[in-house]
Amino acid sequence: QVQLVESGGGLVQAGGSLRLSCAASGSIFSINAMGWYRQAPGKQRELVASITRRGSTNYADAVKGRFTISRDNAKNTVYLQMNSLKPEDTAVYHCNAEGWLESDFSSWGQGTQVTVSS
Repeated sequence: QVQLVESGGGLVQAGGSLRLSCAASGSIFSINAMGWYRQAPGKQRELVASITRRGSTNYADAVKGRFTISRDNAKNTVYLQMNSLKPEDTAVYHCNAEGWLESDFSSWGQGTQVTVSS
């Protein structure tokens, strides 16, 4: 179906920036939307931002004005630009792709660690 590989995580001081990348391969044409989720220790996985095939975006209230999701169709890659990072942004960030190929599917990447120090 669809395979996702994330990159770009790391350690950054509060107020700094990072850009995450998610490269998709496989049945790209079947993807309807892609998104970034995060999971902090002891917490449930939560949606950070998403982007549809038509380019509509959606953001969690906690990241509005600081994070920007975008995509490069030629590279089959979705990005998450994270600015003004806070310690509470520390989490494992996962890329997700949802679509339809004979049936609904939801594919996940392996995750990338983002750590923001105070």
